[in-house]
Amino acid sequence: MMRALLCSLLLLAGVAQARTLEVGETKEFKMPSAAAAAARDGDRVAIQPGSYFDCAVWTANKLTIEGVGEADKVVVTDKACMGKALFVTIGDGIVVRNLTLTRARVPDGNGAGIRSEGQHLTVEAVRFVNNQNGILSGTIGGSLIVRDSLFERNGICLAACAHGLYAGGFDLVRIENSRFVGTKQGHHIKSRAKRTEVIGCTIDDGPDGTASYEIELPNGGSLVARGNTITKGPKAENHQSIISIGAEGVTQPTPEIVVENNKVRSDGNWDTYFVNNLTATEAMLRGNTLSGAVKPLRGDGEAR
Repeated sequence: MMRALLCSLLLLAGVAQARTLEVGETKEFKMPSAAAAAARDGDRVAIQPGSYFDCAVWTANKLTIEGVGEADKVVVTDKACMGKALFVTIGDGIVVRNLTLTRARVPDGNGAGIRSEGQHLTVEAVRFVNNQNGILSGTIGGSLIVRDSLFERNGICLAACAHGLYAGGFDLVRIENSRFVGTKQGHHIKSRAKRTEVIGCTIDDGPDGTASYEIELPNGGSLVARGNTITKGPKAENHQSIISIGAEGVTQPTPEIVVENNKVRSDGNWDTYFVNNLTATEAMLRGNTLSGAVKPLRGDGEAR
């Protein structure tokens, strides 16, 4: 009984220590970077509307970092911390929500809105606009969850390519109800995760986007792509396929490939495959609607 009471008191003490750090012109912290330096595990950082010429390194765990009001009114822009990103998330269990990250540039060509280096990052209602990468991560293990977010005009290929979203070796990458628009040269979504889920998203090159693949899993891994609207534009630099799996060699198990109930269109005047499957796992395509010069599948599997 005494041990249980002690544990409860310690838990309550931890909750009581969580704080809200306010960022804004009239607040205690004028810039996100100042709040990041002061933040402790479990804190909430509330960023008031404004344009912040700043970047921040978030080292504490279980932080919630969120804009107050409309996401397009809370803007972090033009700087890169550690030569990496506007936000570098090192702590585990971080949530970033309801703000805009824009114009990240670094000499290496891979400046990101968010550079994720911890585990279990959640991104909700964040706008990534005109960065070299929207999100970039080389994390091993854990998860990356992205919901209700916008990736617009990210991507570039210099010494190497940057993308709308690039995920390293997470156990799970799940992208829900998000929009990828006008990606340049790189892929809209590139994932080396053990399992990648893309659900209810819009992925659209638009008339001027020059993206390569809409979804790429270069080393295999499970894929579920369901209920998306995908359009390959006339200026796409890669005509081979819309989804590619295993192009750099299958180096991890691929238990399933399920691609279903997607609406897919190509606006190019060349043939392309919806799914190019270079693994030995049978891809299951069902309920997809294809228009333009799109063939359903190359490689193992079946399309119904």
